[in-house]
Amino acid sequence: MNKLKRVLLFMVIVLTILVIYTIWDNNRVIIVEEDILVEDLPVELEGFKILQVTDLHEKEFGKNQQKLINKINSIQYDVLALTGDYLKSQNSENYLATYKILDCISNKEHVLYVPGNTDPVPRSINNKTVVKNPFLLGLEERGVKLLESVYTINYNGAAIQFVNFEVSTLNPLEENKSTVLIALNHYPIVDTRIDQIRENPNQHFPNYDLIMAGHYHGGQIRLPFLGALFVPEAWYERSGLFPPQNRVKGLWQYNNTKQYVSAGLGSSNAIPLLNFRFLNTPEINVLTLKRK
Repeated sequence: MNKLKRVLLFMVIVLTILVIYTIWDNNRVIIVEEDILVEDLPVELEGFKILQVTDLHEKEFGKNQQKLINKINSIQYDVLALTGDYLKSQNSENYLATYKILDCISNKEHVLYVPGNTDPVPRSINNKTVVKNPFLLGLEERGVKLLESVYTINYNGAAIQFVNFEVSTLNPLEENKSTVLIALNHYPIVDTRIDQIRENPNQHFPNYDLIMAGHYHGGQIRLPFLGALFVPEAWYERSGLFPPQNRVKGLWQYNNTKQYVSAGLGSSNAIPLLNFRFLNTPEINVLTLKRK
């Protein structure tokens, strides 16, 4: 076998291994854990756990979502945060990928939802009547609460509040220093937007203890040593091409505001022909509040 044939054979073997690995990797789920240090956290909230499940995009993990359901049911969490993009498009009617999960998870005491850009608008006006979309109605039937303003949980005698980020910037909150404040949003809040909100006299930026978001998919396509090649973010130069790697996923802090962005579960066609994840295992996230 001449040198050229050996090189071609080697390339075919490597490509085959990569394809097999990528298919396997796209169909498994890992649990990513992160401790969130909160200054002056009430001792009663030490160890409070938030499970984030986001950006499903109708992806199926095992028959009837059993792989994902088993992962969720293995976690002792206090709140389940759903931060959007469960459908492939706003016109999709494939609700079952999401409903199967909600039908079989064991802990639905506090399940909060904010829609993403591929989810249908929660409400519309029909003949001067406000109606909820069918997807939202199905979520509510399964115990999910659309987070529109403030949702307060009394936990061991202490209070923790969850807010819809976009709504909270428009309607000033009655802030209580003894209350932990967590905002949910589908889109990450980039540094320049935080500055813009703070400088706008018509908006309000509360003292969030944490902002939680999704949307980026961790970059979806990641390369060794380089990280994410693209995130769908209009606020960045080049519309998110070659983004700052410390703002793609995980926990970061800007001007005393902590933000956690999950890489999520599914994939999108934001980049044509690349509707899969590469070196980017689907994940759900467990955030545990700890005293700073």
